[in-house]
Amino acid sequence: MNRKKTKIIRVGDKYIGGAYSVSVQSMCNTKTDDIDATLAQIEALEKAGCDIVRLAVPDAVAARALPDIRKNCKIPLVADIHFDYKLALAAVEAGFDKIRINPGNIGSAEKVRLVADACRYNGVPIRIGVNSGSLEKDLMETLGPTPEALCESAMRHVRILEELNFDDICISIKSSSVTDTVAAYRLMSVMTEHPLHLGVTETGTPYMGIVKSAAGIGSLLMDGIGSTIRVSLTADPVEEVKAGLAILKAVGLRNEGVNIISCPTCGRTNIDLIGTVNKVEELLKDIKTPITVAVMGCAVNGPGEAREADYGLAGGLGEGVLFKNGEIVKKVPEEKLAEALYELIMQEEKGV
Repeated sequence: MNRKKTKIIRVGDKYIGGAYSVSVQSMCNTKTDDIDATLAQIEALEKAGCDIVRLAVPDAVAARALPDIRKNCKIPLVADIHFDYKLALAAVEAGFDKIRINPGNIGSAEKVRLVADACRYNGVPIRIGVNSGSLEKDLMETLGPTPEALCESAMRHVRILEELNFDDICISIKSSSVTDTVAAYRLMSVMTEHPLHLGVTETGTPYMGIVKSAAGIGSLLMDGIGSTIRVSLTADPVEEVKAGLAILKAVGLRNEGVNIISCPTCGRTNIDLIGTVNKVEELLKDIKTPITVAVMGCAVNGPGEAREADYGLAGGLGEGVLFKNGEIVKKVPEEKLAEALYELIMQEEKGV
C-alpha cells in the first residue's frame, strides 16, 4: 500500500513516521509510583511485542518515580500529562522519550515555552492528543463533537508549538465513534504532515473493543494513514498489544510470527476443528518466524488451502493429513493432529 508521507520523529530508539514501520503502543494501568508493579507491566508489554509504553503522570508523587523507572528498562517511554507543565519538565529531566501534553491546556505562554524549550534541547517529541469528550467549549458550541472540531482543536495546539519553533510533533484525534474517528483522521492527514497516532478511544471490553479498533484503525492503515497505533481496551494492556499486532498483520504491515488460516466449521467437518485450531494457536504462540499455517476441516477446501501455506493440516474422518509446502507429509489420528503439526514445524524451523 502507498503510505502517506509524513515527517519523522524519534522516540528513544524507535522512529515514527516516514517509511518506518508502524509501531504498536500501550499504556500501563499500574499506579506509576508503584515502581515494581510498573516495571513488571512494562516488561510484560515488551515481551508481548509492544514498541512504546506510555505511563500516566497525574501528580508529583508519580513524577518522582520516573527516574527509577527510566533507569530500569530500555523500551521507549512516554509520559502522559494533563495541565501541569512542571510534570512535563520532570519527565524530560527523568529521561523520558516523549511527552503527551496539549500545550493549550497548561497555562501561560511562558509555561508552554519552558516545556517546548526543554523538549527541544533534549530531543523529546510531543504528542498532541485530542478526544471528542474534551473539546474546547467554543468548538462544542459551533461544531459539536465532530471530526471537523477534533481537527481544529488539534491544529490549535499544533500552531502554539509551531509558533515556538517546535516541530517535533505527533497528533492523535480520537473519538468513541469509529466513523467519526476515521473521518477525523482522513481530514487531518491532508491538513498536516506530522505523523498520526491512530486509535479509537473508549472502545469497551475486549470483544467489541477489538472489533471497533480493527474497523477504525484497519481502514485508516489501508488508506496509508497512520504511523503508530494503540488499541484501547478495558482489559490487560498486554491484550492491547496482541490486538495491535494482529491488526498490523491483517493489513499486511507486519509479518513476524505465525499467520493461522482456518476454515469456518460446517457439516462436512469430521474432526474437532475448533479445539484443534485453538490448540495449534497456543502451541505456536511463541514462534517469531513469519510462517503461514493452515488448519482446515475437510477435503473440500482443506488440501488446497493447506498446500498454499508453509505448513498445514486437513481433517478427515477421525484423522487428518499434514502438509509442508504443498506436499503431504503423513496421516495422523485426530487426537494427535495439533501436536504432530507442532512437532513438524519445530523440526523444520530448527533444521532437525
